Amino acid sequence: MMGSRIRREKLTINRMIALYQQRCPQANQQPGHYAALNAYADKRLDKCVFGEEKPACKQCPVHCYQPAKREEMKQIMRWAGPRMLWRHPILTVLHLIDDRRAVPELPEKYRPKK
Repeated sequence: MMGSRIRREKLTINRMIALYQQRCPQANQQPGHYAALNAYADKRLDKCVFGEEKPACKQCPVHCYQPAKREEMKQIMRWAGPRMLWRHPILTVLHLIDDRRAVPELPEKYRPKK
């Protein structure tokens, strides 16, 4: 079962990717590239070890993206983030609030064995 926080994160990522794809002049990728990237982000959110208590991805101690995809998402977020305030102000404010949340403790089953 997916909670409202994960749903909102998926919507925010979807909007950021769409904005980047639409407006960024250097976004000349293969057809379907951004749809695949969005599907990848959704899948990673579905499998987040923190679930509804997840911190903002940039603060997360568990980097669940492949390095190349992580760098691409950082580039998209860096470009789209400031522009989101004008196009999706509620999502932006909620994301900024989430960004200030404390990072929860890693669930027991994901902690390294001693």
